[in-house]
Amino acid sequence: MSDEQKQMRIDAGLVRELAELLSANELSEIEVEDGDRKIRVRRELTVSAAPVQHVVAAPQAMAAAPTASADSAPAAALEPAGDVVRSPMVGTCYLAAEPGAANFVSVGDTVKQGDTILIVEAMKVMNPISAPRAGKITQLMVANAQPVEFDQPLVVIE
Repeated sequence: MSDEQKQMRIDAGLVRELAELLSANELSEIEVEDGDRKIRVRRELTVSAAPVQHVVAAPQAMAAAPTASADSAPAAALEPAGDVVRSPMVGTCYLAAEPGAANFVSVGDTVKQGDTILIVEAMKVMNPISAPRAGKITQLMVANAQPVEFDQPLVVIE
């Protein structure tokens, strides 16, 4: 076999498609393996490329207690007061940097915008979740090492 035949042929379209998947799903690395061929596309996350935090304003509190009826929306009534930080991806939530370490935040802590409040691990990549604004942590809605879904509420900041 000549040296030319031994070299891997790169499918530029596949690499481009993998890079688009990284951006679209806010991942930092993706790897594809097909027989002897293995392609890994990776990008370094910077502060400006950190996962986007989804913040949803809580609905106004109702004056009277809601009654159970087909027209009522119980999910809206259960939304906590304050800004809800939601998971930008499916993964496992970690409240501390490593086992045995102190949690990034606890209920009652004051945070500044950009402070790391927890980590969501997705495909062996640790993705720090930052506070979208300054405020006080009023509720942690997940436990350490808990699996989380996309858009699942994680923390409430007032």
